[in-house]
This record gives sequence, C-alpha cells and structure tokens, in this order.
Amino acid sequence: MNDDDPCGVMDAQYIRRHHRHHPKENQCTSVVFKNVRAPVPLVWSLVRRFDQPQKYKPFVSRCVVKGDLGIGSVREVNVKSGLPATTSTERLELLDDEEHILGIRIVGGDHRLKNYSSIMTVHPKVIDGRPGTVVVESFVVDVPSGNTKDETCYFVKALIRCNLKSLADVSERMAVQGQTEPIEK
Repeated sequence: MNDDDPCGVMDAQYIRRHHRHHPKENQCTSVVFKNVRAPVPLVWSLVRRFDQPQKYKPFVSRCVVKGDLGIGSVREVNVKSGLPATTSTERLELLDDEEHILGIRIVGGDHRLKNYSSIMTVHPKVIDGRPGTVVVESFVVDVPSGNTKDETCYFVKALIRCNLKSLADVSERMAVQGQTEPIEK
C-alpha cells in the first residue's frame, strides 16, 4: 500500500468524522498518511507529547509550554534555520488518549501559515505480519497572498511528510531497540 493511498487503511466514514475541515475560499486542505513499523502505544507516546515535538519533528529546536498540557495550553516553538520562519505559537485544541487524536492550531509566529489547524490520528495496522501503525494528519490553512492553493498545499504536505518520516524513523528505531512500551507522559 502507498502511504498516500487511504484505501484499505480505514473507512472513509472514520476519516470524515475526525479529519473534517471546512475550508473557506482562501484556504487549502489535505491529508497525509504514513505507515510506521512500530506499535500504536509507542507511536502515540511520541505524537501526544505536545510539550516535546522536537522528539520527532526535525525542524523544531526548542519548545516551551505555557499551561498544564491540557486543552488550551500554548507552546512556543523555535524553528531551525532553513525554513522561512524562526518561531511558531501553537495551541492544543484536542488530545484524546482513548481514540489517539491530537489537534493543534497555530495562533502566532513569524511565518506565513495563518489560520493553520491540524488533526493527527494514530491507528493500528498489521505491517509485514507485525503490529504497526498508520498515522493520518490532515490540515487546513490560509493561502498566502502571492501563492496558489496548489503551492500552499504542496509546501505544507512536504513539511508534514518530513515530520511523519522522522516520526516513523524514531518510532521504528525505538521498536528495534526493544522499547515497545510508551515513553512516560
């Protein structure tokens, strides 16, 4: 199965329920899928860490959280050089440990991702006969002045793919090393 092909991953009804965005005329939206050869509890233990995105996001150099890590908490993220930004301010919108759902919204920063909102979900999947995971991330964002919807979606999907590849690499390395239990919350 191709990582970008949702067929066979989960039914469309589930995706419509959890990855529903209502883009306005000046916004774009899309979804990215990634297979991970590590069990759901391990992958989710990395994804759910709103306070430590740098554990798997390669462009994050530092993160400071304001709040108790509950819904509404805000994190200030420093971005490594190479991207057209240095900071991002993000709010935790949804954290469901039962359904494995994380939702964030960008509320500030020196970048062009205005009104950005994303949902990540983590699901069990047998990969090569072993317990694995499929991660689904969807987003909606304003199209910046001077850019097209296609250009904006291409850029955001490239960032998400990079983050999800890194998540897979970190998770798979931990699984191979025998660390299959979730990391502490």
